[in-house]
Amino acid sequence: MNDYIERPLYIDRIKPFIGKSLIKVLVGQRRVGKSYLLMQLRDLINKQSPNTHIVYINKELYEFSKIQNSDNLFSYLKENVKENGKVALFIDEIQDIESFEVVLRDLVTRGNYDIYCTGSNANLLSGELATFLSGRYIEIKVFGLSYAEFLMFYNLQESVASFQSYLKFGGLPYLVNLDNDIQIAYEYLTSIYNTILLKDVVARFKVRNVKFLENLVAFLADNMGSIVSSKKISDYLKSQKINISPQVVIDYLGYLETSFLVFKVKRTGIEGKKIYEIGEKYFFEDIGIRNAIVGYKANDIHKVLENVVYLHLLMAGYSVTVGQEGNKEIDFIAQKSGEKIYVQVAYLLSNEETVNREYGNLLEISDNYPKYVVTMDELSETSTYKGVKRMHVKDFCLKMV
Repeated sequence: MNDYIERPLYIDRIKPFIGKSLIKVLVGQRRVGKSYLLMQLRDLINKQSPNTHIVYINKELYEFSKIQNSDNLFSYLKENVKENGKVALFIDEIQDIESFEVVLRDLVTRGNYDIYCTGSNANLLSGELATFLSGRYIEIKVFGLSYAEFLMFYNLQESVASFQSYLKFGGLPYLVNLDNDIQIAYEYLTSIYNTILLKDVVARFKVRNVKFLENLVAFLADNMGSIVSSKKISDYLKSQKINISPQVVIDYLGYLETSFLVFKVKRTGIEGKKIYEIGEKYFFEDIGIRNAIVGYKANDIHKVLENVVYLHLLMAGYSVTVGQEGNKEIDFIAQKSGEKIYVQVAYLLSNEETVNREYGNLLEISDNYPKYVVTMDELSETSTYKGVKRMHVKDFCLKMV
């Protein structure tokens, strides 16, 4: 039995599919805890169904390095699995096995395989592959720790100080082992960032201009939460004597998204269905990695808060866009199961102009879906102004899941 802290947020989502002839695919950035979730599922199945034959393949271990393609995988299973009986198959970082989908499809049709795998590539099950395995898999997106999980992992009481630690360190689970030392934590986060960049972007997409890629990430980190476009980035680089075409920028941004380093958030009309094709916001999968790249500065607090709120909405299962109508902007329009919420994020409502801006845009929306203004202002409790709820960000990040 391994030592780990359970994450029921994900295990509970997977439980209804345990034992079913569906491939359970856990996708997410490196080091968000996918491997430990596989271990939890393995132990759960071993406890509930001790007669199930468990096969665990971790592509990051040397002993499995020879499994490089579908033929290798099929041969390994043929040698290590009995013909009859229930089999629970776990494959960690399955994208490192070429044409793995051919074997998975075969195993699913046999009926006695209960399959779980992880991947660090957003395109793992897209395009032709999604068609090939259509109806045979479910995908579970795994994130770093939510604020509630952060408190549990670090054994902290809920407080402003705890939330500020979350803003600085982010949610990669392994950080709990580094004794809250910010310098050591950022060294670890930088190493994870370098691994993502080199293994999941440079090597996978055969990127030649690594220096530009690093500059692009730094630009996104500095401009987190701002509306950007490939042309704007290209123009900025030209001002720095770096001549990169908008198309190359688009390609590299796509690579960073695919590796789960950043998320692209599109703009939509606030009340209509209009989708803006040019200009979007970028947020980081892990705020700690972002801070390790460009530093955690007091002036960036609003950007950091916006990133954390965005991640929280994703963890809660919402699809999220930025609302835009003329010069008016709603930070987030979040939708789930036919319901919708609007969220404005502000550091402090320090003057009347800020209050009018944050509340005003929300109050002009004619529908009756819930509307929130979340800030770092000291609040004794949640308040309501003309139907708009005002909450401390930390409370929002605890109560909205």
